[in-house]
Amino acid sequence: MTRAADLTLALDILCPMHMLILPCGRIAHAGPTLRKLRPDQDLTGTDVFDLVEVLRPRGITDVAAILARAGRKLHLRFRHPACTALNGVAAPAPLGEGVILNLSFGISLPESLADYDLTGADFAPTDLTVEMLYLAEAKSAAMAASRHLNQRLEEARRAAEGQAQTDMLTGLKNRRALDRAIHRMIAEGRDFALMHVDLDYFKAVNDTAGHAAGDHVLRHFAAIMSEETRESDIVARVGGDEFVVLLPFVQERDILDRIATRLITRLNAPILFQGQICRTSCSIGIVLSGAYDTPQADRMLQDADRALYASKKAGRAAYTYFSDLMPDGSTPGITPCAPGSQAAPPSSR
Repeated sequence: MTRAADLTLALDILCPMHMLILPCGRIAHAGPTLRKLRPDQDLTGTDVFDLVEVLRPRGITDVAAILARAGRKLHLRFRHPACTALNGVAAPAPLGEGVILNLSFGISLPESLADYDLTGADFAPTDLTVEMLYLAEAKSAAMAASRHLNQRLEEARRAAEGQAQTDMLTGLKNRRALDRAIHRMIAEGRDFALMHVDLDYFKAVNDTAGHAAGDHVLRHFAAIMSEETRESDIVARVGGDEFVVLLPFVQERDILDRIATRLITRLNAPILFQGQICRTSCSIGIVLSGAYDTPQADRMLQDADRALYASKKAGRAAYTYFSDLMPDGSTPGITPCAPGSQAAPPSSR
């Protein structure tokens, strides 16, 4: 092996991003990693200044100027994409054969790793880049693990929050979720309506058919109420047999009349449970946020409850607007929506 071959072999091992540049500026040899950065270009015989541009110090345009800066840092970049920034240091080649220019990535290392798909094998074993590669991979793995953990924690938080706002028997929202929704609507200054829905004769179902039948009836009612409302509406179970429907942006009585009538009609139908007929109906009280100068959640719910009991007092299976109540709590001319609903014992709620 010739002395020149010995030199290039040693440089390939120790400085895989070096160039051996002839006095005329032509590249006589390039290290393996440098060749990997330009896989479509034969660097041997290429003019070094066609390959790279010296940014600092300015004015270096020939090999003599590079030699004049031997041992001092140079700032360079590739002339063609990817125009990677490089650091360099030069040293005279043996026997006056030109200059050896060794390159490194410096702060452009992270981008260069992605641009050129480099690994630790592309650098000298003692190169600090190998350690930086390890740290980058370790950081990437740690960040991926952290993201995965944070995602799981967020999913768990959302699941816990969802459970905390869900009625476990019916799958509807609970009182906590309803209160938050009402307060949000009030804070945002949006119009809405509330329907307080109470099952008629539910105690009789529990007493005669058992609690399993009562749970079945509640789930049946919940399904109907979900079917008869919009996806944007909130249906909440707020007590044993009490429900509240929040209807955002609704103030028109004709819309509320239709919804209430459908609910009462469907909920008045007998329900079969394990061969037993469970007869129930529902009464409804309605309030509109537009009827208040300053809507307040507690007051609106109380007023909806008063309207609900006016419906029960008038014969059940009916709906009442709180704004229609007389001072004594009665509503003149109210009529049930579903005749025949008093088949259950009148003493039952």
